[in-house]
Amino acid sequence: MQTFPGTPKNNPLANFMRQPKIYINLPSKGEFWPPGSLDMPESGQLPVFSMTARDELLFKTPDALMNGQAIVDVIQSCIPNIKNAWTTPTIDLDTILIAIRLATYGERMPFKHKVPNAGEEVDYELDLRMLLDQQGQNYWLEQVAVSPDLVIFVKPLTYKHMTQANIKSFETTRILSLANDDTMPDEKKLELFNQSFSNLTKVTVELLAESVYKIHTPEAEVTNPVYIKEFFENADKDIFAKVQKHLNELKVHNELKPLTFTATPEQIAAGAPETYQVPINFNDADFFV
Repeated sequence: MQTFPGTPKNNPLANFMRQPKIYINLPSKGEFWPPGSLDMPESGQLPVFSMTARDELLFKTPDALMNGQAIVDVIQSCIPNIKNAWTTPTIDLDTILIAIRLATYGERMPFKHKVPNAGEEVDYELDLRMLLDQQGQNYWLEQVAVSPDLVIFVKPLTYKHMTQANIKSFETTRILSLANDDTMPDEKKLELFNQSFSNLTKVTVELLAESVYKIHTPEAEVTNPVYIKEFFENADKDIFAKVQKHLNELKVHNELKPLTFTATPEQIAAGAPETYQVPINFNDADFFV
């Protein structure tokens, strides 16, 4: 019997334990993963196992979902070739999660959406194989030529950076919600608003700096993260905007594409447009249960 990472040895029940259900290619092709975080097979295809009962229970633990630990543990359980899922480049994340869902529950996934203006809720089934094929078209462009003398090299954020940013964003939103308290003095509301704006600005700069791994100039190639962060804290706003625009364009290209639906005559009569698009936004807790 062929063995895979994590397969028990000498256990007479091993033949009845999990075997890979599908194999996937990562959009990154293994680039941007730190050394030791990914054991890439020679074929370039990663075996994907279905979730265990323990894996599924992780998604019922709110704290583990909030801090990202549940996703990390499940990825490493279902794709043992991934040794440190915290370092997963975001360009690979949707591919990995869709593959685990497909290996566990099959190719079809229930998907509800509301028809615009009509208010009707419609049941639909997503074809996860189609989404996986779509992810195969993802790509990454590293170089941002700001000028002939200044070339900036960017990489995808990791799952850890994305999770930390989401937590900070949640905290900022929570602070702003406190500012809506009618019993709070206006001076305190202004203080909270300024604090939230400052936090949001700081997170934006930090995320962009984390996405840059090298800056080339005629005098030097800078890879020190401290120098890179200091540069973006003090760079001309046009430089910041150009890099951010490049990253946003890559994000839009690599994210899951919205679904296009054609409304029925009854829905059109109720106010719906003839065709409409619905974004595919997965909630981790719902996606795997």
